[in-house]
Amino acid sequence: MAPLKLNQINGAETDSRWNWLYRVGGAAALIAAVLFRRNLGAEFMLLRRIGIIGVGPTVPPSTVMDWFTLLQNNKLLGLTLLNIFDIVNYALVGLIFLALYVALKRASESFMAIGTTFGFVGIAVYFATNQAFSMLFLSNQYAAAATDVERSIFLAAGQTVLAIHNNASYQGTGIYMSFLLVSIAGLIISTVMLRSNIFSKVAAYLGILANVFGLGYYITLVFAPTIVFLPLSASAPLLLMWYVLIARRLFQLGSLKI
Repeated sequence: MAPLKLNQINGAETDSRWNWLYRVGGAAALIAAVLFRRNLGAEFMLLRRIGIIGVGPTVPPSTVMDWFTLLQNNKLLGLTLLNIFDIVNYALVGLIFLALYVALKRASESFMAIGTTFGFVGIAVYFATNQAFSMLFLSNQYAAAATDVERSIFLAAGQTVLAIHNNASYQGTGIYMSFLLVSIAGLIISTVMLRSNIFSKVAAYLGILANVFGLGYYITLVFAPTIVFLPLSASAPLLLMWYVLIARRLFQLGSLKI
């Protein structure tokens, strides 16, 4: 077994054998903040409703035909509302959580194990339940159909996809669960940050606030579904800042030499 090699930063110790992982996690956090942010669909709906964006629907499509029409007229927007970019985001979040586990396990290995497990289960659930590719495929098949019978078959298949996901909107049971698990994971990990000198208190509190707003999504979903996009929209800039601070620190950890 290789001897343990420790970096010292702000009085805390990190294992320098994982410098490469810190750099990978830092790059993932930066990409997640800048290019593939979570909940871009909610951000679009907020900007559309307040008039900053002047094109596109003001509410998500509610029927299969509405989705097919949107995907045919504007594939990028349709896929954005179906959270296609969240697939990339969650892959990046997996790398972030893995790097954070290695960096923070000395502060609380048990809580980091719990938080990281919640995160990876949530990511796996999301990969298994996102319906963006299925709806795009069915939309293309519907557009290419030559008869009413064929079109009715694809409409029925689209309805089945939405029914499996529990409603006719852009979220389904599995996606609800994945958001919940990843938000809980982020909250646990941010709390551990408060117990460690590796990350700043600002980073820890930003993570706590971002994930608390993410969990607030479920409160509005039950009691005020017409404004369900607001908690996600509030969470988005906080997540962006949290990821940037995480990236900065992980890059610093990855560049340290013993």
